[in-house]
Amino acid sequence: MPGMTTTPDRTRVPLPGISSRAYEHPADRSALVAMRSLSGFDTVLKQMSGLVSERRLRLIRLASAVRTSDTQFRALHDMGRDSAYILDLPRVPEIYVQQDPKANAMAIGFDDPFIVISTGLLDLLDEEELRFVVGHETSHILSGHAVYRTMLLILTRLASRVAWIPLGYIGLRAIVAGLEEWFRKSELSADRGGLLCGQDSDAALRALMKLAGGSRLHEMNIEAFLEQAREYDTAGDLRDGVLKVLNLLGTTHPFAVARVAELDKWHREGTYARVIAGDYPRRADDHHAKVSEEIKAAANSYRESWSQSQDPFIGVLRDVAEGAVNAGERIFNRFARRDG
Repeated sequence: MPGMTTTPDRTRVPLPGISSRAYEHPADRSALVAMRSLSGFDTVLKQMSGLVSERRLRLIRLASAVRTSDTQFRALHDMGRDSAYILDLPRVPEIYVQQDPKANAMAIGFDDPFIVISTGLLDLLDEEELRFVVGHETSHILSGHAVYRTMLLILTRLASRVAWIPLGYIGLRAIVAGLEEWFRKSELSADRGGLLCGQDSDAALRALMKLAGGSRLHEMNIEAFLEQAREYDTAGDLRDGVLKVLNLLGTTHPFAVARVAELDKWHREGTYARVIAGDYPRRADDHHAKVSEEIKAAANSYRESWSQSQDPFIGVLRDVAEGAVNAGERIFNRFARRDG
């Protein structure tokens, strides 16, 4: 494999030929499969995003950040190679360390993506927790999220420019809200991919909890944090349910308690164990993925989420939402018959 010189620092299970469909949340996966099936869609997006030059962004990091290597941030550099090895990426993404007290990480680029890690994140996390984050960003790269997230960036900017046109703005905001929902689900996907790379569920949950509560790990407890997630889902009345929805507007990441609960659930349900055991879709079969089946899987995922939620507001909206999902499936199936 080009660029591969080492294997993981301890025994971790490699996942040769793994498709990103193995870890993608159903709502994320259905959108990706649909967009990948559109001929030329990636090319159009890349041309639209020309103002945000990948070459320019890399030069900025090359000039203002520290690129990891065998002689600079070697441990982090090895984590990047490990994650690429486990997910069987054809190329190891570069990793840059950027001075920033905020705990943050991102994957940037389209043709040759790279990862940026803030010093705040390095200071916050231990080695195994950091490995989960590097795997998270590497999973974004395997999924190709950067290309599709460009659409959200473009439309968000466009919405702000046409805010003075009421109908145009309302229409764009509705599209942006839908893309933000997909964006949040893509973060859940990358959390799962990060767990597959690090193969340490405790470290993954700790990392997410630290993003909420900081470095004082001895003052926190993961079981109590999971209970906090359950309380968030069940507590309050209809007013609280409305406020939860409003609080998500304009956000691109799920709240920390939701991420911990979702990742813990995915791990406990056995999907993680099956993937590690070698039972996962292969990249070579991605072209066989049917959009209609992925849309149904996404709809079923939402139905399951609604049925399990104890939020009173979700209970009120369940029938309406179910009707909307059924209508969406019927409309989509009309256009997807050739896919079957």
